[in-house]
Amino acid sequence: MNPSNRTDRQELIVVTGASTGMGAATAKELARKGFHVLAGVRREADADALRAEDIEPLILDITVDSDVAAVADRVARDPLRRPLRALINNAGIAINAPTETLPLAQWRQQFEVNLFGHIAMTQTLMPALLGSRATVVNISSVGGKVAMSTYGAYAGAKFALEAVSDSLRREVAEFGVKVVVVEPGAVKTEIAERGFAAADRLNASMTPAQLQRYGDLTAAISAQARSHMKRGIAAEHAAKVIAKAATASRPRTRYAIGRDAAILVRLARVISDRLLDHILRLGLRPHYVKNSRPSARRSDPSISIGAVSRDQS
Repeated sequence: MNPSNRTDRQELIVVTGASTGMGAATAKELARKGFHVLAGVRREADADALRAEDIEPLILDITVDSDVAAVADRVARDPLRRPLRALINNAGIAINAPTETLPLAQWRQQFEVNLFGHIAMTQTLMPALLGSRATVVNISSVGGKVAMSTYGAYAGAKFALEAVSDSLRREVAEFGVKVVVVEPGAVKTEIAERGFAAADRLNASMTPAQLQRYGDLTAAISAQARSHMKRGIAAEHAAKVIAKAATASRPRTRYAIGRDAAILVRLARVISDRLLDHILRLGLRPHYVKNSRPSARRSDPSISIGAVSRDQS
């Protein structure tokens, strides 16, 4: 590591969902900058792969109270008494299917991981965050601004995370704690393929009537998501933005990652819902199988930018 990248006084940063993808890349980027990273992973094999100078893997399932408490205890009992510089709530899953067909248990799982787990981490680490006037970085998504067809559960949790972030920012600003939202578009990660596989399994379990209603739509969205993912940005590029958000003395309240995210976030602010629906429909149209494109009387599909799916750590 280049010594010039080290901070004058080493500080701790907690990163959840660090097994692969953006989380792992962010842990490495922050360690390169001289921070000591407590990196949440789900499996010992992931810990062994990630462990390095200034990266200390911790087994962490953010939906398990004892795991969350153990991270807070590790921060509080740091042998070098290093302050906590940032909490990066990156862990997440993406399970997408039409609202009618996605089992309620999957809806609940999505919210447990993508919303309540982040709240649990933030609540439990708040004493340390307040004590060092640290930064909370919540990794949202373009899906936190625009809800594409079949992404209702994912987008619902991300919309909620955006709202919680706004509320938290206004609650703790006077105490010096900063709250930042990062909104990635398509990012090339291994976990995205697992999200595609889960969606394919759910689609295969639809009833004949549901398949008639949504089969063409889900196939088109899957094809489009894979296409966007191939052109997505590298996890290492996303990690640089996240590291900047976590360590800046005066960070912006929001950072978009990727051209697709920047365009959609801006469009959603200035155009009507109907116009946005039309634009998203046009974006999806090329991905329908020939002779199966929907007519104006059929379902109202929308684009799927490829909501980033991260490891639930």
